[in-house]
Amino acid sequence: MSTELQGRTAVVTGASKGIGLAIVEALTRAGATVVAGSRTTSAGLDARVKEGSVTWVPVDLAEPGAAERLVEAAGGRVDILVNNVGSAPARTGGFLTVTDEDWARTVDLNLLTAVRVTRAALPLMLEAGQGSVVTVGSVNATLPDPMVIDYSAGKAALVAFSKALSKEVGPRGIRVNTVSPGPVETELWLGGDGVAATVSAAAGVAPDDVVAQVAGSTVTGRFSQPAEVAELVLFLAGDRARNITGSDLIIDGGFVPTW
Repeated sequence: MSTELQGRTAVVTGASKGIGLAIVEALTRAGATVVAGSRTTSAGLDARVKEGSVTWVPVDLAEPGAAERLVEAAGGRVDILVNNVGSAPARTGGFLTVTDEDWARTVDLNLLTAVRVTRAALPLMLEAGQGSVVTVGSVNATLPDPMVIDYSAGKAALVAFSKALSKEVGPRGIRVNTVSPGPVETELWLGGDGVAATVSAAAGVAPDDVVAQVAGSTVTGRFSQPAEVAELVLFLAGDRARNITGSDLIIDGGFVPTW
């Protein structure tokens, strides 16, 4: 336990599992009080709620007014906002199979939910003259892949939105940054309906082979852990990063070539 964020209130979206749950755990360990938003809960989130430092708000951020309800649960103060909710459906049939409805659903979840929650929380930060917004992007924002073409476009827009907002609110004490993970050991990748399972079914190979091939594309030879992503979010949320804004920090084990 640390006291780095003692007395601060954080709102986290997509908080019930994976990266979101790891972020909730990291923030509470640092002393923050967390309002955790998600459509459903989980054993891990329930355990954090039982400890007393987390309030769970059941919320579907695609619904009108949901962002406002989530922020209202923070009781008039938001020091930290973590926009984490997102999904990456694998488009194994190619671009021509991705319908307008698919595009709208993906862009809404991966871009517009963050826009709505940020819009709801920002007035509280501006009134306080301080705050940190950390949004979980993806390496696909700059390394787009046809397998996740709509997700890549949504995340690229998300990173651009965050950069633009950082320029507007930075002079008023609000920092806005993004964290862009590569492959992470979560249900999004490894679950029964995750990317690995979907790709394996289409390609006629074992899911473990898909995972091994992707892991082999990193320099470190492995996926990132949710807790590793959470530690980067924690750093950006706190005072150690007080002069970092408008940045996109990549954690991908060297997945994106830099040479």
